[in-house]
Amino acid sequence: MKTAPDQATLTRIARSCICFQTRMTAHAVTRAYNRILAPLGLEVTQFNILAALASGHVASVTALSDVLALDRTTMTRNLKRLETSGLVSVSSGPGRAMKPELTETGTGLLSTAIPLWEAEHARMEGAVGAALWHDTREGLRAIRRTLKAREA
Repeated sequence: MKTAPDQATLTRIARSCICFQTRMTAHAVTRAYNRILAPLGLEVTQFNILAALASGHVASVTALSDVLALDRTTMTRNLKRLETSGLVSVSSGPGRAMKPELTETGTGLLSTAIPLWEAEHARMEGAVGAALWHDTREGLRAIRRTLKAREA
């Protein structure tokens, strides 16, 4: 019978695990943004989808999934909800591709949501400081690049 790891090891893992720390932070940040977007009936993932579509740089569901780092199944489920709400339309693209686009209603809701997002972003950045947020953001990007390179 194996013995349980010692408390010092478990504490070290909890404090230093990149996965654990980023997941805890991601959940807390998601809750904060969802709370401020809730009066609009929007979640932050949906807000990000609307913003990505508004950029005009996304030609397919697959490309949108890649841009937002969501698996295609999750993206399809989110797009279906947005389509049902009249915020997005999805039409056939080249080949088998599906092309999502913002509707006029979606554009209006995004325009209404952006000031709420900006206010929450400013609160969070103010709480940690612009310099720390810059370094954190660059660190997170470095982790993603490293992991993506390992997948290739």
